[in-house]
Parts: sequence; structure tokens; C-alpha cells
Amino acid sequence: MKVSVKKVKKGFSSFIKGIISLVSSQILIKIFGAIYSIYMTNKSGFGDEGNAIYMSGYQIYALLLTISSIGIPNAISKIISEKKSEKDYINMKRTIKISILLFSTIGFLGCVFLFVGSEFIANEILEIPEAKLSLMVLSPAILFVSITSVIRGFFNGENSIFITAKSQFLEQVMKTFFTILFIEIVSKMPNNSTEKMAGIANFATTLATLLSLIYVVYKYFLYEKRNINLDQNYYKRERILHIIKKILRISIPMTITAILGNLGKNIDSVTVVRILKNFMSEEEAIIKYGILSSKVDIIMVLPLSFNIAISTALIPEISKRKAINDLNGISKKIEFSILMTMIIAVPASIGIFSYSKQIFYLLFPKAQNGSELLKLASLGIIFSLLTQTINGILQGLGKNKIPVYAAILGVFVKIISNIVFIQIKGIYEKGAIIGNILSSIASFIVVSIHLRKSIYLKFSIIKMIFKPILSSIIMIFISLNLYNFMIINNLNNNFSTIFCILIAVISYIVSGFVTKMLKKDYFLETVENSRL
Repeated sequence: MKVSVKKVKKGFSSFIKGIISLVSSQILIKIFGAIYSIYMTNKSGFGDEGNAIYMSGYQIYALLLTISSIGIPNAISKIISEKKSEKDYINMKRTIKISILLFSTIGFLGCVFLFVGSEFIANEILEIPEAKLSLMVLSPAILFVSITSVIRGFFNGENSIFITAKSQFLEQVMKTFFTILFIEIVSKMPNNSTEKMAGIANFATTLATLLSLIYVVYKYFLYEKRNINLDQNYYKRERILHIIKKILRISIPMTITAILGNLGKNIDSVTVVRILKNFMSEEEAIIKYGILSSKVDIIMVLPLSFNIAISTALIPEISKRKAINDLNGISKKIEFSILMTMIIAVPASIGIFSYSKQIFYLLFPKAQNGSELLKLASLGIIFSLLTQTINGILQGLGKNKIPVYAAILGVFVKIISNIVFIQIKGIYEKGAIIGNILSSIASFIVVSIHLRKSIYLKFSIIKMIFKPILSSIIMIFISLNLYNFMIINNLNNNFSTIFCILIAVISYIVSGFVTKMLKKDYFLETVENSRL
């Protein structure tokens, strides 16, 4: 089908706009995130030990945050998109207001729990007493993010994903600015310590989340003012208890999936240092965990963050189309999303694997240990990203329990793998990476089987698998040969790395069009078919 560019621009779907907006914001977010992470790693008096304290506290906070807020945006966006497609505006507004009250209560309880239990968690669970201060200063952020997540979910369901993107970007910029500023201030004070610097770095997170909350609340009040006269006569007001039950019925499975998905890092925070102390000194064990939880994670979250834009945009879009029984539209969304995931995942995996040592030399010149962990971790990227996308598809289809079952299996595999592999001489901390890979594969198998059972899809092996791999091979062949040529001719290593990574991106795009993986007509038709 021939589609004019003019026509496509006019009907350009919110789905594609949402993905572009979130991907763009994630690129900027990760750039700023890398700035403060690299700063902390190379900061005198912080380094790998500081990262261990900072990240151990942050991972416990992230787990409680997951319970109180993660999964909420997707659940709320699903409900809001359904209500909007049905023009049930009165209950759409009631849903958001009740959700804010419900999850602010849950967030407050999480805040109190983390603050009161900080000493026990640091001493008994983490066995890193220095993490107590980090846990205490992070506790208010749980309340802030709980409310922010509800409002972001509302705007996602309203097809205003760019507001979520802007709030995330604002939060990251402020977090980067305050982290560097506060650490510099503390480092110049008498009696400063790594523990205090890690604590103040986490306080920067809390302050940034508060500013993000203020921004989304302001945007929500503007929305309410503009849409105060929406027709509210078509539907009866739903009972508060009915709305709460519906919110929890959708959000609990999504939240459990998110908790279990993030639990791998908490498993590492509990097991890695504890097991490694049997084979080396406590200080060395903490440093190895610091490398694993900070430097490797900084890079590994990049492809996952870009891909989350796809799953975030998918849930309200699929829910909306399911509400009007548009099976053809759902199928096209799914096929397009999985192709986009492969286009991101394959070159990310091959690129990180090939440039792991150069990336560490570039980003962590004063703390270069750990590149072999990054190389190993890159092998699990494809399975992690595909699982992330398929989870979004299944949740949009209302199959909320399947991602939970897949995540439970993944956690079980992760725990067993950590216990077994970390104790093997010569593997040690690599065992945590092996556990991540095996966990991702197990979850992927479960969700992919159920996706095939849930809806009929026509997958092309050549388009979905062969072409991304071929384009990635061409990309890395050109890039690595150019890198070797530049190094042989004594050009600066950091300059050569940055230049060749840029060449890799350009080569991948060009080879994608040459192999017809990135077909112009295909993308235009996909956009055209995205319209309701």
C-alpha cells in the first residue's frame, strides 16, 4: 500500500510520538545519569567502595519503590485509555483522584518503613552498616514517586506521554546537578567520609523526585482547568470501592512483575558480598559488588531504558484497541514493537560485547576493573528486552498474570544460579551475571509461549532475526576495523572509541536500509495503520 508522506504526517499516531518522546528523553536521561555515576566512580574518596554503599541503599529503596509505585503508571494508563475510548470522562477523573489518594497512602507507609527500619536493613540484611544514612535520606522519595507515578500513568493513558518524558528528564537533570554539588560540598568539609558522600548523593535523589512531583502536579492542574467541561452525562458514577478494586486488580500483577523483575539486583545486594566474604576479605568483596552494581549497571540499563519506551506506549494503545475489538490494529502494533525491540537489542548486545574494555577505559579511567563483567552481561540483552516488550503486550491484552509467572520463574533461577556460581573458584562475581542471563532466558521462554497462544501473529524470521543480526555484523566489522586502524596510527584511544561508536551507529542505520530491515514503506504503513 502506498502512503504519502504528507498524509502520514497529518495522521502521525500518538503511539509513534510516544515512543519517540520517551526514547529521546531516555537518551538524555542516561547521558546525565552517566555523568554523575562516572563522577562518583572517579571521585577521590568515593570510587568502588562508595558505589557499593550508595547502590546497596539505593537497591533497597528501589525495591520498596517498586512495591509502592512501579507498575502503577502502566495500570493507570490502561484504565484511563479504556475510559477515554468509551468517553466515560466522569469515571476517568474519579479513577485518577482515587488512585492518587490510594497510592499516596501506600507510599507514606513505605516511607515510614524504610526510615524506621534503616538500621536493621543496613546491619542485618545488607551487612553494610554504612548504608543506614542512605536508606534514611531516601525514604521520603517513596512518597513523592508514588504520587508522581499515578499522574504519569494518567498522562500516558491520555496519549500525553511527552509529559512523562519531560518529568523524567527534569528529575534526572536535577539529580545529576545536586549529586555533584552535594558531594563536592561534603568532600571539602572536615571529617568527611565515603559514607557521608554516599548518603548525600542519595539525598540528591529525594530532592529531584520532589521537583518532578511538583512539575507533574502543575501539569495536571492545567489539564483539569482546560477540560473542566468534558461531558459527564453518559455514565453513572462508579462506586469508590469498585474503582479501588479495579485499580488493584490491574496494578497488583503489574507491580508484582516489576518487583520480581527488579529483585535480581536485590538478590545480588544480599548474596554477592555475603558469599564472597567466604573467599576474600570483606573490603574486597564490597569493592567487587560495587563494580557489579554500579559500573556494569550504568551501561546495561541503557538498552533497557530505550526499550521501555516501547512497552510503556504499548499498554494504553493495545488496551484502547482491545476495547473496540481492533484485532488487526493490535497485531500490527505487536509486530512493529517486537521488530523495534530487535533493532535495538541486537546491535546493543554485539556493540557492548565488542567495546566493553574501551567503554570502561573511556568512562572509568581511574577505576577500570570490571570490563569482563560487562562483556558477559551483554549476552543477556536480547532476552531482557524481548521479555520487557512482550510483558507490555500481555498486560495490554489483559493477560496480567503471565508476566508474574514468568518473573517468579526468573527469580527462582536467579537465586539458584547465584548460590551455585558465585561459589565456584574463578567465577565468583561473574556468577551474578550468569544468573541474570539464565533468569532472562527463563522468563522469555514463558512469556513468548503465552504470546503465541494469546493472539495470532505472522512473524518473519528473516525480518525479525536475520536482518538485525546481519546489519549488526556489518556495523561491528566496519567499526572495529576502523578502531584498530586508528590505534595502530597512534590516535588517542578515547577519541578513537567515541568516533568509532558513532561510525557504528551510522553503519548500522545504513546497513539496515541496504538489507531492507529499515524499509521506509513498512514504517509509513505502520504509522498509517496506527490511526483509529
